[in-house]
Amino acid sequence: MELCSIASGSSGNCICIGSDSCHLLIDAGISGKRIEAGLNALDLKTEEMKGILITHEHMDHIAGLGVLARRYGLPMYATRGTMEAVLAARAVGTVDESLFRIIVPGESFAVGDLTIEPIAVSHDAADPVAYRISRSGKSMAVITDLGTYDEEMVEKLTGLDVLLLEANHDVHMLQAGSYPYPLKQRILGERGHLSNELCGRLLGRVLHDGFGTAVLGHLSRENNYPELAYETVRLEVTMGQNPYRGDDFPVYVARRDVPSERVIF
Repeated sequence: MELCSIASGSSGNCICIGSDSCHLLIDAGISGKRIEAGLNALDLKTEEMKGILITHEHMDHIAGLGVLARRYGLPMYATRGTMEAVLAARAVGTVDESLFRIIVPGESFAVGDLTIEPIAVSHDAADPVAYRISRSGKSMAVITDLGTYDEEMVEKLTGLDVLLLEANHDVHMLQAGSYPYPLKQRILGERGHLSNELCGRLLGRVLHDGFGTAVLGHLSRENNYPELAYETVRLEVTMGQNPYRGDDFPVYVARRDVPSERVIF
């Protein structure tokens, strides 16, 4: 199995995951041209994708969705609430409703040789989800756009080999920054985004001896730095109530505008 972030950040998100025989996109929040270029860098093509897993309807996750739908007719997997919100988004343009496959949080489904479980997340969208993907005893998850987590989330993330997890902002940078107060409160709220600190604490909860790689994603351009996210998350793991240290396993920061390192496991 493999995971590669084509783009990850508050300005646009698109992740490619898959196996030798089946590849999927998670979100299409950048232009079709950039998605095509990112896939080409992986020796893949957009038309080879078996579908698009949509997390929610915010534009940094669906900006290129209409183009891909009209050009390639790829199946799109989304909750009913997300589907209805996407169809109502004028910026996306016309999307053939028949391309949608309705999914339900907690109910797994198969695409090719991949088993996919949508996981409900706390975010200010219609019906948002994250995804856990499994095949032949291996599993990964892509978890972004959540303001908080609970014990159920921790349970859903047990036993992973690879995890891409949101490290959106540094709390102090956000509080001291130029964002309007209501936007700051939204980001910091339970339906907002995970801070570097919360990312590290959640990561520390789901680590195990067989864990492989952590990828930090969805960083804010204005309220975070890759180096700060990296060091804060590793420190939180080391200081947390777990037997691991932040340097016990590889940690990468997904890049905002270009494909990141390919994680193969």
